[in-house]
Amino acid sequence: MKLPSLNRVKTVASQPNFLTMCRVASVPGIVLLMMYPNKISSFAAALLFSAAAITDYFDGFLARSQGLVSNFGKIMDPLADKLLVSCSFIMLVSHGWAPAWIVCIIIGREIAITGLRNFLVETQSDMSSSNLGKYKTGFQIAAIIPLLIHYPYFGLNFQGIGLFFLYGALIYSIWSGIDYFLQFRQYVKM
Repeated sequence: MKLPSLNRVKTVASQPNFLTMCRVASVPGIVLLMMYPNKISSFAAALLFSAAAITDYFDGFLARSQGLVSNFGKIMDPLADKLLVSCSFIMLVSHGWAPAWIVCIIIGREIAITGLRNFLVETQSDMSSSNLGKYKTGFQIAAIIPLLIHYPYFGLNFQGIGLFFLYGALIYSIWSGIDYFLQFRQYVKM
């Protein structure tokens, strides 16, 4: 059996789609770490979530800078983001660390916007992410990391910090969701 050359492995590992799939692969780890949370497993889940969230920036950067934008990436990148965020939020709600009603609104918005985007793909249209959507994602990440940490460290109330950013994520989720629906109406009229 012939092993792949080191250059081939490096080429595959540098591909944006590989980073996207790493984000998907991190989800079971976060869920397992959060099944029986304690100070160590919660901190480890926050570290794993952080590493996965960073890949979202790098896969997009690599795809654009190296001209590696693909249909697979256009579909899987946002789905990987939704999977990572939704599963993390669900685990937080299961422990009472995040209000369920806020998470329902955030996940509901994510599903609705994904539906709009999939419809537009069928019509050969593309509705790319707005700045509001990017702010929403930033607030979600800024909320999830301290909420996963949950326990106080160095005198910091990570739960309180996470809730602060969670309300920001809620505001941007609603605002950007309305913006997407207004954009969608423009695309449908064309």
